[in-house]
Amino acid sequence: MLHPENPAPVTPDHPVSDRVREALAVTLRGVEELLPEAEWVKKLARSEATGVPLRIKLGLDPTAPDIHLGHTVVLNKLRQLQDLGHTVIFLIGDFTSLIGDPSGRNATRPPLTEEQVKANAETYYKQASLVLDPARTEIRYNSEWCDALGARGMIQLASRYTVARMMERDDFTKRFKAGTPISVHEFLYPLMQGYDSVALKADLELGGTDQKFNLLMGRHLQAEYGQEPQCVLTMPLLEGLDGVEKMSKSKNNYIGISEAPNTMFAKLMSVSDDLMWKYFTLLSFRPLEEIARLKAACEAGANPRDAKVMLGQEIVTRFHSAQAAEEALQDFVNRSRGGIPDDIPELAVTLPVDGLGIGALLKQAGLVASTSEALRLIEQGGVRLDGEVIREKSHRMSAGTHVVQVGKRKFARVTLSS
Repeated sequence: MLHPENPAPVTPDHPVSDRVREALAVTLRGVEELLPEAEWVKKLARSEATGVPLRIKLGLDPTAPDIHLGHTVVLNKLRQLQDLGHTVIFLIGDFTSLIGDPSGRNATRPPLTEEQVKANAETYYKQASLVLDPARTEIRYNSEWCDALGARGMIQLASRYTVARMMERDDFTKRFKAGTPISVHEFLYPLMQGYDSVALKADLELGGTDQKFNLLMGRHLQAEYGQEPQCVLTMPLLEGLDGVEKMSKSKNNYIGISEAPNTMFAKLMSVSDDLMWKYFTLLSFRPLEEIARLKAACEAGANPRDAKVMLGQEIVTRFHSAQAAEEALQDFVNRSRGGIPDDIPELAVTLPVDGLGIGALLKQAGLVASTSEALRLIEQGGVRLDGEVIREKSHRMSAGTHVVQVGKRKFARVTLSS
């Protein structure tokens, strides 16, 4: 183990070549902060001069198994750095997941069981591999070194940071002032995340803007253990389909990377024209110059819908295929013209003796969560039966085959028989 009194040797500076400048430009695309930028340039120059790839770390607590496009903002950056020849360490926080990251929360987060962590991690990495190059990704689990620390090691680690510094963290400060409980074990989370960087000898750690405190902890602890401190790169949080809150499955404003191509494309087309450009910067692999030309063309009068189609097809192609992207476009065009998709679910329903209301039918067809939601949507004009808007909440269904539609994207073909 390295100690502060035996610091890592300082290597001389290497010349900053055009390739290093290009690598810096790739690094900076769409980022919120790169700290400290000058140190990162030195690391890039050293890597080019020596041929030794830099070690780039992303720590993830698999608290849920599914990945949405908001998660891929950081994954995209990792892939760009992989393509520059560097080593990406995909760190599964199986140990830290048992603590629970308090970031951005106003209450203690329940820890996961080992079984939940393992199941989520497997699904998470499989989905992340749609973005990352698996051949150039090192998968690690932080239980490798965290379990080995033991009680003595944990106490020694805790001695390298002060409570005053810990309370500078925004969510801890707010909870303390509000009188909201903060458990002692929550202080261990940033310490353990920082110690991961020591164990992995990371040169750069990535995360969202809400992870800045934890990322800087890695720099502090590496210096404490005599290592060259990592640089820190934060990516902005991507707003969801509502254009206000960050993308989140719990807020139902997300686009999942495993969603059906037609659904993924339609959701991307629903993004506002203004937010679309942030999506382009953070999600598209197109050169920034091309995106700038597209934006200028739209500002000069071109239809922003055409640019949005390009974005939608690029994303669907990445996670599915070019053919799926083309079919999704045709499906979207068909729906926008009032057409009915080819692949809608079919359902056979027996009419009760006393008949069947439209609200109950929508619930049985799985188009709404409850009859009350169906009635609310009818009031808003969001329900169609065989292409016609239903206005009466008391509408009763007759025998035969009907196409029911909720909103723009939900359809079902229902055959009613007595």
